[in-house]
Amino acid sequence: MLDFDEAERTIWAGRAAAFRDSFAKLCAHTAPALLDAAGAGPGIRLLDVGTGIGTVAAAASARGARVTAVDAEPGMIELARQAAPEAGFRQAVLPELPFAAGSFDAVVANFVVNHVGRPAASVAAMRAATRPGGRVAATIWCSPAGAGHELLGRAVESAGVRQAADAPRLDPAEDFPRTEEGLAGLFTAAGLADVSCEPVTWDHVASPEEWWGGAAAGVGLIGQSVTRHGPETVGRIKAAYDALVPEYAGPDGRLVLRYHALLASGRA
Repeated sequence: MLDFDEAERTIWAGRAAAFRDSFAKLCAHTAPALLDAAGAGPGIRLLDVGTGIGTVAAAASARGARVTAVDAEPGMIELARQAAPEAGFRQAVLPELPFAAGSFDAVVANFVVNHVGRPAASVAAMRAATRPGGRVAATIWCSPAGAGHELLGRAVESAGVRQAADAPRLDPAEDFPRTEEGLAGLFTAAGLADVSCEPVTWDHVASPEEWWGGAAAGVGLIGQSVTRHGPETVGRIKAAYDALVPEYAGPDGRLVLRYHALLASGRA
């Protein structure tokens, strides 16, 4: 079995465009609050860790920040460059950040700490890259994450498909509670001061076709649970999905998916 980080790299490899066209829109919701927590503004040297398709990098650049961004997946960096042409980009994987200590006024990570094998070391690396007095902010999914993943999970189960037994699992010694206290504890253990953590809840609206498209392309663990099977099984999952969609749809037929996350910040 691949270790957690290797498995994550495999899951995301070659799926940047599929992510852009589906779940990236969900993740974009927290970008303004994340940048507010980091104090992003004109002239601020900001590092966006795990930039994905560059949503946060572009939003920070629009605020006048001097943005550097990193991601592990080359395809993500290619799309991020298009979204944020003013930013600088490098390929890197937490907790190995290729920057001198104190290089940035603020470091942010939008739904990245969920996807690393060493969460505590990753937050510590973010702090190390931040100048004394600078800000670190991150979002993670909490449990349950949201209705969209519930919908897809129910479709998989309704089709009689078992979740993959070999799905990547975090080493118990590295895991932490996906709660306000758990995420705040990571920040405090990393040496950050004035730590705060708050829940964020919102309704994500998407067409049934768009939401299914992310899963059908194998984006994320939920997508992997769909695409690891043959066409006949995928067809059964899709039929179950279509049958469940009305439970999650608004009056216009689009899905209205309630999501929950946590936003933590602290001072280096």
